[in-house]
Amino acid sequence: MPSGESARDTIAAVATPAGPGGIGIVRVSGPLVTQIAEGVLGSVPPPRSATFKRFRDACGQTLDEGIALYFPAPHSYTGEEVLELQGHGGPVVLRMLLSACLDAGARLAEPGEFTRRAFLEGRLDLAQAEAVADLIDAASQEAARSAVRSLSGEFSAAIDVLRGALVELRALTEAQLDFPEEELDASHQNATTKRLAGVRTALDDVLNRSRQGSLLRSGVHVVLAGAPNVGKSSLLNRLAGEERAIVTPIPGTTRDALRETIQIDGVAVVLVDTAGLRHSTDELERLGMARTHSELERADVVLTMHDVTSVGETAPAFATGNARIDVYNKVDLKPGFIPSPGAVAVSAKTGQGMAELRSAIVRAAGLSSTGESTFLARERHLRALVGAQAHLARAVAEQERWELFAEELRLAHDQLSSITGAFTADDLLGEIFGRFCIGK
Repeated sequence: MPSGESARDTIAAVATPAGPGGIGIVRVSGPLVTQIAEGVLGSVPPPRSATFKRFRDACGQTLDEGIALYFPAPHSYTGEEVLELQGHGGPVVLRMLLSACLDAGARLAEPGEFTRRAFLEGRLDLAQAEAVADLIDAASQEAARSAVRSLSGEFSAAIDVLRGALVELRALTEAQLDFPEEELDASHQNATTKRLAGVRTALDDVLNRSRQGSLLRSGVHVVLAGAPNVGKSSLLNRLAGEERAIVTPIPGTTRDALRETIQIDGVAVVLVDTAGLRHSTDELERLGMARTHSELERADVVLTMHDVTSVGETAPAFATGNARIDVYNKVDLKPGFIPSPGAVAVSAKTGQGMAELRSAIVRAAGLSSTGESTFLARERHLRALVGAQAHLARAVAEQERWELFAEELRLAHDQLSSITGAFTADDLLGEIFGRFCIGK
């Protein structure tokens, strides 16, 4: 990524996806925008008004015609002067138009450079900038909605509240450090303890909501496990709405994990059909069962499958610390079957109980059907929140040693500041924005 003087170069890129389309957009940002507009358009369009223009190259030859939009600084996406040229979406035409902008003084933008400039110009904080990429990459409706909430600043606002509370607590602590000869009265000690407890509770809430939101980014990992022939593959096919897994009456048909992504109430769910668990001397089947245990360790939710026609038989034992739902299949063969509390009775053959199972999966993952309480957090956000949580826990143990107590508060504050970019290393910025698409 550029730095120093090169950060003030004028940049240009195609902002629409590769391939033919009805409309294609070339975006330009930087101090030479008006010069480029005059060269490519003949004049600078009126600010924030869609203007029909012919797009020309350096020799004055018409390349295309379409809409030009000019945004003067600082009222633009990047905070700089911005020009958007909306023409026909042919790849060749767009390359020619981009070349005309480069010939007029721009350079080709690097991945994420437009959004990085928006961050550097104070138009977005770092969490909001990351939400731009999350919105583009959203794999479900709820992930998109959560990304929009982060882009609008809800996640950043929650972090800022925590940072503000820590600033107040640090001020109380620094006052004690400034006057060490004065004896700390009980009211001051109680106020500090109460404030610290309040910050820790609020942080725990934000971390919990962020962990839930992280599932929206990658999808809820749901593993179907159980003995052979209990209907795991049939259930995956029923939930997916198509024949994705091979179903036969022969035990041990499934040897490898089969994945299928679906949406439940707007939430992306990755279903994983696994090899049946039983004692076997078949080497391929044993390898399949080993992969089943590996999938179970990574699962967010485990559907433990049972055959209602064989209830009472010993089910295969496996350990998992994740959410688990007992699913009793083939209820069409046993009318009137009532599952135990918390379990779900279904028929993969007829579809009975599917609505209840879908709702149970979302609940077990800790998500609401609206997702309104979640933050679409990234792994680095979770690491920072966990780091802040650890520093505050250590601060509790250091309340008799004010220098160490103050240091733990400072470190917790730095962790939170790194989320929004108030305290961020340049190499981290390069890593974050380097993963954006070019043109954004």
